[in-house]
Amino acid sequence: MKGNSHPNNDLTINPSGNESIYDVIGRVEISRRRFVQGSASAGMLAAAGGITLSGLVNTVHAAAPAATPGINFTGVPAETAPVVDAVVVPEGYTVNCLVAWGDPIMPGGAAFKADATNSAAEQMKQYGMHTDGMHFFPFPSRGQVLSDRGILCANNEYTHEDILFPDGQVGNGYTIEKCRKSQSAHGVSILEVRRVNGKWSVVQNSVYGRRLTSNTPMRIAGPAAGHPLMQTKEFDIKDNGSFATGKMTDGFKAHGTINNCANGVTPWGTYLTCEENWNGNFGANAALPSGTTEAGKLYNRYGVTKDGFGYRWHTVDPRFDLAFNPNETNHFGWVVEVDPTDPKSVPVKRTALGRIKHESAQYVVDRANHLAFYMGDDERNEYIYKFVCADKYNPGNRAANRDLLDKGTLYVARFDASMKGVWLPLTPDSIGVDGVALRDNPNFAGADDAEVQAKILIKTRMAADAVGATMMDRPEWTGARPRVNGNDEIEVYCTLTNNNRRGSSTTPSSNKIDGSTTAASARPAVDAANPREDNIYGHIIRWREDGQSVLATTFEWDIFVQAGDSNTTKTARPTNDYKGDINGADGSCDFGAPDGLWFDWFGRLWVQTDQVGDGSGDWKNIGANSLSCADPVSKQFKRFLTGPNRCEVTGITMTPDGKTLFVGVQHPGEDSSAANPAQFSNWPASQWATRADGTPLPGGRPRSGVVVITKNDGGIIGA
Repeated sequence: MKGNSHPNNDLTINPSGNESIYDVIGRVEISRRRFVQGSASAGMLAAAGGITLSGLVNTVHAAAPAATPGINFTGVPAETAPVVDAVVVPEGYTVNCLVAWGDPIMPGGAAFKADATNSAAEQMKQYGMHTDGMHFFPFPSRGQVLSDRGILCANNEYTHEDILFPDGQVGNGYTIEKCRKSQSAHGVSILEVRRVNGKWSVVQNSVYGRRLTSNTPMRIAGPAAGHPLMQTKEFDIKDNGSFATGKMTDGFKAHGTINNCANGVTPWGTYLTCEENWNGNFGANAALPSGTTEAGKLYNRYGVTKDGFGYRWHTVDPRFDLAFNPNETNHFGWVVEVDPTDPKSVPVKRTALGRIKHESAQYVVDRANHLAFYMGDDERNEYIYKFVCADKYNPGNRAANRDLLDKGTLYVARFDASMKGVWLPLTPDSIGVDGVALRDNPNFAGADDAEVQAKILIKTRMAADAVGATMMDRPEWTGARPRVNGNDEIEVYCTLTNNNRRGSSTTPSSNKIDGSTTAASARPAVDAANPREDNIYGHIIRWREDGQSVLATTFEWDIFVQAGDSNTTKTARPTNDYKGDINGADGSCDFGAPDGLWFDWFGRLWVQTDQVGDGSGDWKNIGANSLSCADPVSKQFKRFLTGPNRCEVTGITMTPDGKTLFVGVQHPGEDSSAANPAQFSNWPASQWATRADGTPLPGGRPRSGVVVITKNDGGIIGA
């Protein structure tokens, strides 16, 4: 998150005719169905019947080790400067490129052109730019869960405008064609993938191939739907422009999803894409309202500015011009639910989960079938959230879960120095630290509690300010440790990437309880949950819900690891030696800026990083960005992968058999110029002449994408 455009910080149709794997699994009694949450070794899977529906759902009853199954690979060394322009994996593993920006993923898709002359219309059928969160949805076949065929959903977070066009962003002028191509490279790529004769490839003519972009029609659902703040100018969106109709929308429909960062899934088999730095895609052709107005205050709190992050969409597309269409920002910052098995389905923005800069949505189902989602708000000094569904999850009826995300309670976390924590509800009844109920707070006042709740969700950050939540050091991905062998503890982890403003002032400041603080501008003092000033390397926090229930309003917490550089020469501060406490051999697994966080089916924790990625400055010893594997019991870390120059390693998913790992590589060669797009990287062409399936892989400019990793002996990744 360093580039100019990327700041720090209802029915299933199923065209195949096959029943969805989640329909099948959903009919199995829940205590036998937790294969996506269970811990299983290769021997356990074999003893339980292999990779079949009956085998997978019974793995939790097999004899499992008391701890995690171990991390059994030789870690790769830090890739220090000059960083090799390649993905490096351990000995005994093979890595190949599965898909890259511009590859066709659906019928009629055009091949990528190395000079970036693909049109906006062509980009609509190609894999998007800058991969982030992802998930593999396996196909079922005759009672088996397939590990060699499925749907891969991958977020495309942002665009590097200087390499997106042949002449760069400015070049011969910024046009609606350039705008549409940029908008078409954002969003989500949905593609069918399969393995034939050991080789993975994209099924380019698949009926599942689909792109969700900045202009895709979507539905708004939940408590904020229809509120006046969700009503915007109506546009007729065409290739040659967005044309205002003179009408207003009803607040129940929207167009597009942007800045899609991390992700989540639901237990009924839908994909959750999370909108993060959406504020930077907007701009204004006139002055924005002052901070004393409702709109101005809301813009400030979410970091909306006149010029955004340098995108020029607002100069040619009036939908993104806030001087003309002031409420359009309120359509973004949500968790969007997508059915990957139904190409005709309309994505749904689920407003009950709050409006923030969303980073992932990790679900947990407790033994009583109560369902919760854990989320981070990725900006300095923001918060960690939990949404608890009002109704129980129904494992036997997928349709019954269709609208579970529209009703429930959104909570925000307070981490106390006692190592205890409290989930503070964000409801009209909630009392702020000033003793005033949110319904009586002028930021949320409405005609009735329904309107108050709608405002709370549209202004989630301001509500969290009011109730006194703990300001965190950039909360990013969340992950839940698998629960096995009768252990019902609900243990959730969250990466806190960094915060150089923590403890940076002799007169510390916090987010004001009236919600008027400009995004990321506070300079908080250190606290128990964020104990290091100038926290440039970040840390990972974890907590356990009291009573082993997602309904709990209290929890216990600790810091899982403080990232850092064991060999740093930086001058230590009273609360920060910059060395961290990573459990690796002689600093061989040091990392900083933890971002992606994910548990595999076997209980191993995988951590991805996002820093400058070229081995410069504070990253001299740590080197390139990486993917590390950790044991949550011993806290042992091993570095599994390093990325090419200036990339971020982000997005991770695995096949059900554990034998194929998909990993995202975002913005290799970041900040290269239009005049020299391969200035810092030409990945993946710098590493391979062909993709995993043997098809040509043209270069000429760096391309974000997904790599596929397998073990040479055909075994389980990490084992």
